[in-house]
Amino acid sequence: MTIKHEIENSILELIIGDITTQDTEAIANAANRRLSPGGGVSGAIHRAAGPQLWEESKTLGGCYTGEAKLTKGYNLKAKYVIHTVGPVYSGSADDSEDLKNCYKNSLLLASRKNIKSISFPSISTGVFGYPVKEASMIALKTIIDFLKEHTEIELVRMALFSEGDYNIYKSSLEKILKD
Repeated sequence: MTIKHEIENSILELIIGDITTQDTEAIANAANRRLSPGGGVSGAIHRAAGPQLWEESKTLGGCYTGEAKLTKGYNLKAKYVIHTVGPVYSGSADDSEDLKNCYKNSLLLASRKNIKSISFPSISTGVFGYPVKEASMIALKTIIDFLKEHTEIELVRMALFSEGDYNIYKSSLEKILKD
């Protein structure tokens, strides 16, 4: 299942898939503050990329919530990994701003590094507990707004882990496009 939506000169794509196998130039890592392997998406990316990813990540001095940092992709299909730390969901107003900054800062970093395609997981919706419906609206609005103003990124793909997440993102995209 794939949904493609054109925004200016770019494509926003929703798929069910494994973030570690995406063939985009970069993938986003839903990282922890130390940028260490950890569990969930981050652990899967580190396992697939190999130990060099952790070795390079250690040189970056960690990452604050909402920030984005770049490493090589090593054994991944993606040439780069953009690490971003999502918020641990608390229900506060800061959560949505922090999550928005994850996507926005990752896209800005990709743009500055002349990266033409990037795949994102659903950031913070696993162990960090962010409700998928709310997170999907923030993610998609942020990506769409970015692509309307920055035409250098040709493809942004949301690689969603489950059919349930895919369906939520699909509904959110349909709602955003109607508004």
